[in-house]
Amino acid sequence: GATFWMIVAGFLGMASKFVECTLGVKYRDIDENGVVYGGPMYYLTKGLKARGFTKLGKILAVLFAIFVVGGSFGGGNMFQVNQAFQLVQNITGGDTSMLAGNGWLFGLVMAVLVGIVIIGGIQKIAKVTDKIVPFMVVTYVAASIFVLVAKYDMIGWAFSEIINGAFSPEGVAGGAIGVLVQGFRRAAFSNEAGVGSASIAHSAVKTKYAASEGLVALLEPLIDTVIVCTMTALVLIITGNVNADNASLNDAQAILLTSGAFESVISWFPYVLTLAVVLFAFSTMISWSYYGYQGWAYLFGRSKKMEYAYKLIFCLFVIVGSAASLGSVIGFSDAMIFAMMVPNMVGLVILAPRVKEELKRYLEAIKTKIS
Repeated sequence: GATFWMIVAGFLGMASKFVECTLGVKYRDIDENGVVYGGPMYYLTKGLKARGFTKLGKILAVLFAIFVVGGSFGGGNMFQVNQAFQLVQNITGGDTSMLAGNGWLFGLVMAVLVGIVIIGGIQKIAKVTDKIVPFMVVTYVAASIFVLVAKYDMIGWAFSEIINGAFSPEGVAGGAIGVLVQGFRRAAFSNEAGVGSASIAHSAVKTKYAASEGLVALLEPLIDTVIVCTMTALVLIITGNVNADNASLNDAQAILLTSGAFESVISWFPYVLTLAVVLFAFSTMISWSYYGYQGWAYLFGRSKKMEYAYKLIFCLFVIVGSAASLGSVIGFSDAMIFAMMVPNMVGLVILAPRVKEELKRYLEAIKTKIS
């Protein structure tokens, strides 16, 4: 039942993603070297100042900058490497694996690889993610489609289970809570809608109209949450991996459950999934290192000394994340993601009229070009 409400949350996330990414482009800073600095720190400061809320804007911007740095160390770093380590340990023998109890070794390798990329800056990050992300998405979606085709006769039943679970008295309550507590938490990691972090990356694009980038960005929750997450839910339901016994699994157990669901149809897929998850963790970490650095630069300045200090700390957290217990990692990650949403959502509500103006300007430009 929570799957249905997760889909609803995905559609709602499209609106917030459009607003924040439009604002990210509109209020970005470009220094004398052409380096772009953008995101909630800047649209909260500049945008709220233009609306007469100068002091509030500065306070919210500083809070967001602090939280995005924390989020980059938590959900964008430790959580990712911890999840990847769980799968790698599982396919190399589980508790008997040479990595069992030695997560720091995996973290050390990942930290070196991450460090090599993030030292190169946004262009290097973009080049790496451009190559990794399409491979991950195509691999995962292809495997999901294969499972669904292999058990096509159960798809209708799976959807009926989702609908019935969502609208039964228990499902409405459980689904709503699931969305608020689990759905929004995990959706924030996947599509970042409402969190504000994505606007940092989108602010670096070259475009004449801010709203055009907002329209591109709103597709992300659709693909990420509505399509890919729904396919995952269908695979889990069809393969019999969704029941009351596993409803309260933690994240480490959940990712192994997903691996097992695919393995029941594609025996060798856990190895492919492990590779995809490691690559996903890697690409997510280097992306979040950019988000976190933007917050760091806002707080401590844009000098090379400050930049390298942040990147060194970020790489150290990769090692910490792979060796730490999952519970503490999840708790810290969730706290930072939620904290980022609070100042960001306040700003989105206040600045919504500015986004409406940008959209109107962009649509008028399109009409003029067509005519």
